[in-house]
Amino acid sequence: MKIILASPRGFCAGVRRAIEIVERAIQKFGTPLYVKHEIVHNKYVVEDFKQRGVIFTDDISVIPDGATIVFSAHGVSDSIIEQSKNKNLQIIDATCPLVTKVHREVKEYDEKGIEIILIGHKGHPEMDGTSGKIKGKYTIVETLDDVENLNIQNPANVALATQTTLSIDDTKAIVDALLLRFPDIVKHYKSDICYATQNRQNIVKDMVHEITKLIVVGSKESSNSNRLRDIGTENNIPSFLVDRASNLDLSFFNKDDTVGITAGASAPENLVWEIIDLLREHFNAIIENAKTGFEEDVVFHLPKIVRM
Repeated sequence: MKIILASPRGFCAGVRRAIEIVERAIQKFGTPLYVKHEIVHNKYVVEDFKQRGVIFTDDISVIPDGATIVFSAHGVSDSIIEQSKNKNLQIIDATCPLVTKVHREVKEYDEKGIEIILIGHKGHPEMDGTSGKIKGKYTIVETLDDVENLNIQNPANVALATQTTLSIDDTKAIVDALLLRFPDIVKHYKSDICYATQNRQNIVKDMVHEITKLIVVGSKESSNSNRLRDIGTENNIPSFLVDRASNLDLSFFNKDDTVGITAGASAPENLVWEIIDLLREHFNAIIENAKTGFEEDVVFHLPKIVRM
């Protein structure tokens, strides 16, 4: 068996920052430490923090007054911030700076009375946070059918923003359809796609021509991990999304396979090597080469409250 390892893979700068914020908050403020939603969509990361006294919740009301709360990388709505302040919670914001950028954009549009279209997945925590920054009219679209059924009050006064964990490919058809229906939207549209999401997808697209199977390390709740698996499936490559080695069904693999391995933006690197070691043990697998794309050197600063 041959293994082709994707690079870049795994943690993006926003996820790395969010995890470090929780690590430092534990050191500085102790536990129990409360986190709104899962800090990132990865079971291994979340379970590790739970064992160390971190409590993840979507219900602010269960948090004791005066406790410390960390907002997850996905961001939160204004109502959650207000709720937290009313309970006198000490707030530590781990929202990814790229998500914060989208929040600033939609708030600016909203303050100008511009109707907002959001491309994203309804019910995803990032979409809940972004839409919760808007006091005026907005609509979430997920499909081309949603675009067809849009009822915009003033087509000359409309803005567009997207969920960061989508990709240019995911959104292109929808953006094109929106521009066709509402040409003036171009005045109020900046690409919000996360650089890391796109980089990881580009590498997998390059890999599919060389591999017979694809393994994506990531959780099923992770939007960007699901999309990596979808790229393999769309190219007729049997593709597997797994949290870790113990979830991998080896009966689907054989010694003649060339296996591509990548990881979603919230998956730790040690879980990738768990799988590599498993394939080495059972199939005498070797890493033939690494598929390398754009080198990532993005670093986001930590909030002052957790700086040592």
